Amino acid sequence: MKKIITLLAVIGMFGFQGCTGPEGPPGIPGQDGADGLLGIVYENQAPNYYNFTTSNNFMVRFNFPTRIYDSDVVLVYRLAGVDSGKAIWEFLPETYYFADGTRDYSFNYNFTYTYVDIYLNGNDLITVPDVVRLNQIFRIVVVPADFAATVNKANYFEVVSKLNIKENQIQEIKL
Repeated sequence: MKKIITLLAVIGMFGFQGCTGPEGPPGIPGQDGADGLLGIVYENQAPNYYNFTTSNNFMVRFNFPTRIYDSDVVLVYRLAGVDSGKAIWEFLPETYYFADGTRDYSFNYNFTYTYVDIYLNGNDLITVPDVVRLNQIFRIVVVPADFAATVNKANYFEVVSKLNIKENQIQEIKL
C-alpha cells in the first residue's frame, strides 16, 4: 500500500509539472523598457489657483483621479516665476529665509496613493507675502520609483524630458 501511494505521488508530481496556463498579454515594446515608461503630470491652471490661507490651514489637497501604484513616487514643483518666457519650476520641499538668515517659511508636501497635500509651513504664516501664498500654480508628477532613482528630480524639465511628456499632455486640475 505504501508503495502504491508513493508511486501515485511521484506520477502526480510529474503530471502537475507539465501544466501551463494561457500566456499573458504582451508587454510594452522597447529594448530596455524605457520606451514604455509611464509617468503623468497634473497642473492647476488659472483660474484654479491654489491659495494658502488660514481658512484651509495653509494646506491644499489634490485627489488623484485614479489610485496610483504602491511603487510610484510623487514629485511636486511650484511655479516660481517666468524668465524670458520660460517657466521656473521649484522642486519641493523649498525653504525661504529672511535676509538676516533666520527661517521664514517653506513649501512641502506629503502624499498617499490617493492624494497629495501641499502645505505652507513656518511661523506667523499670515505675514508671508500674498505673492507667495495666493494664486499659486503647482505641477504634480507621478513616476515609477525606479525611474525617480535615476533622474535629477530637482530639474523639472529633465524629469518630463526623460518621461517624454509634452506640454499638451499635462492634465489640468479642476477645483
